[in-house]
Amino acid sequence: MSVLVNRDTRVVVQGITGREGSFHTKAMLDYGTKIVAGVTPGKGGQNVYGVPVYDSVYEAVSKYPDINTSIIFVPSQYAPDAVYEAIEAGIELIVLITEHIPVHDSMKFIRYAKLRNVRIIGPNCPGIISPGESKVGIMPGHVFSKGKVGIVSRSGTLTYEVAQAITKVGLGQSTAVGIGGDPITGTNMIDMLELFREDDETKAVVLIGEIGGDMEERAAEYIKRNNYEKPVIAFVAGRTAPPGKRMGHAGAIISMGTGDAESKVRAFEASGVRVASTPVEVAKLLKDVLKG
Repeated sequence: MSVLVNRDTRVVVQGITGREGSFHTKAMLDYGTKIVAGVTPGKGGQNVYGVPVYDSVYEAVSKYPDINTSIIFVPSQYAPDAVYEAIEAGIELIVLITEHIPVHDSMKFIRYAKLRNVRIIGPNCPGIISPGESKVGIMPGHVFSKGKVGIVSRSGTLTYEVAQAITKVGLGQSTAVGIGGDPITGTNMIDMLELFREDDETKAVVLIGEIGGDMEERAAEYIKRNNYEKPVIAFVAGRTAPPGKRMGHAGAIISMGTGDAESKVRAFEASGVRVASTPVEVAKLLKDVLKG
């Protein structure tokens, strides 16, 4: 099995005629992802790498009723409308790559999506990949390999580094999900831990956190409170970040004495989660907990 996306995933690309949309449509097609339609208002009738373009998601879904997933490359000022359009068209899973969306806008459409039982990954995320089956995102597919480790990450680049390290030791990934680096995301670490808990293919989970917020601390408490059955390895970025200074990600802010790397490491260790110091050490710890 895989989580969230697989061979049956049928994708519409919103913003397919833009530079990022067209570039990553080609990359996803090359990976084998089943992209059946694209959307850019006013550009219906065109095609991008053989993918037909429609003026609206509703029009695309009317033509291809098996579409169940959208990936959005729409600029930030238009991205909230793109999300609402996908929800209203009946899309079940929305991968929102766009960054710099105002937090209050994200809060509104994430709340609305939950009311409609629609899952959002992102915003400001690299997407999802189930190696060998489907890639709905912008990650470099060649560093991933099919295997038994689930990855949940707040950082795009670190996702790739850790995945490559896991691939090199021969464990591979069941599914890797970049949930996004913003303070408000549609899916959090606990949501993904629950999905991986039910996935027989996933034998261990890697959590890649960073400074800011309390998502990692809440995940650690969830693992402890629920006696999480599968081994979890964590990596926390930003151990040397100075308190009070805004870092690269909008969510990577340490304030009021909370959200620093050490508090997250302490929370994980108190829950029985082994914490790696480097991406390479993540793979070494996985080999250790999965041996035999």
